[in-house]
Amino acid sequence: MRAVRYDAYGATPCVVDVPDPVCPPDGAVVEIRATGVCRSDWHAWQGHDPVPLPMVPGHELAGVVVEVGPEVTTRHVGERVTVPFVCGCGRCAWCAGGDAQVCPDQQQPGFTMPGSFAERVALPAADLNLVVLPDAIGFVAAASLGCRFATAFRALTAHGQVAPGRHVVVHGCGGVGLSAVLLAKALGAHVVAVDLSPAARDLARDLGADVVVAAGPDAVRRVHEATDGGAHVSLDAVGSSATAVASVDSLRPRGRHVQVGLLLGEHAAPPLPMGAVVAKELSIHGSHGMAARDYPAMLDLVSSGAVDPLRLVGRTIPLADAGHALAAMSAPAAGAGMTVVDLDLA
Repeated sequence: MRAVRYDAYGATPCVVDVPDPVCPPDGAVVEIRATGVCRSDWHAWQGHDPVPLPMVPGHELAGVVVEVGPEVTTRHVGERVTVPFVCGCGRCAWCAGGDAQVCPDQQQPGFTMPGSFAERVALPAADLNLVVLPDAIGFVAAASLGCRFATAFRALTAHGQVAPGRHVVVHGCGGVGLSAVLLAKALGAHVVAVDLSPAARDLARDLGADVVVAAGPDAVRRVHEATDGGAHVSLDAVGSSATAVASVDSLRPRGRHVQVGLLLGEHAAPPLPMGAVVAKELSIHGSHGMAARDYPAMLDLVSSGAVDPLRLVGRTIPLADAGHALAAMSAPAAGAGMTVVDLDLA
């Protein structure tokens, strides 16, 4: 089959012929129909988040089941599916308790195993990890739900406990941040979006942000003014020391900070203002994707028309262009919205 692969960190990913994937006894092989191009893949390709080499990237996928292992009981050939970017093992206490996103033996397409920049991908523990798509959700839309949309959904609902009328501030209007803006508005929140880029702020406004704020020394003060004294929920959707600190500083007493952006390298241990955390009784949460069992509520929201993930898609490209699209993330974004690889394109 065809796959996009890189053999060294920073080497341009190229289309190559590789063997068809072998179906695990408890897993499935999915024919990829669409897959997102995500900054997490870029971090792995750059070596910021080391992966085994060579690697086929891609973890935001949608497709059709073409093979299931002999141990699979609930998934079937022909089903239209997606999958969380964290695939649980299906055997541990965390998976049994519904928290596969923190499974200690997890697998991640594109990071610990070959990913979805390919015509087919093998996935483990199919009964646990595969999510059947409603007919109303197409493959490109399903791929756009990937890690950024699902992560934003769980960050807002499970961790942020967002409710109508709450003030939510989103620091960083990339893929996950814009997903959070779109979802927070659908959940009835008053949304403030913070970003350095005027284009990103404009897109956040188009997606429903009530207030947009330029990132910088004055941003926290402006957030407090826009939220009557601080947000109930603040997300760092960038993953830097500056944005993590600004997110905590944006909260009102008893507010919730949710760390969504990856904190890597020099940003791995940000100097959070723990004095304010204690004095204001703030809560700090990490959010690492979303388990398959939690997908139905998100898919219902999309199927109902309350949110349209296609609004987050800037362009679709064929598989042959996926490597160049990943490499292009090294430069400032040239356009708004995420890129989705559509394998139905020539």
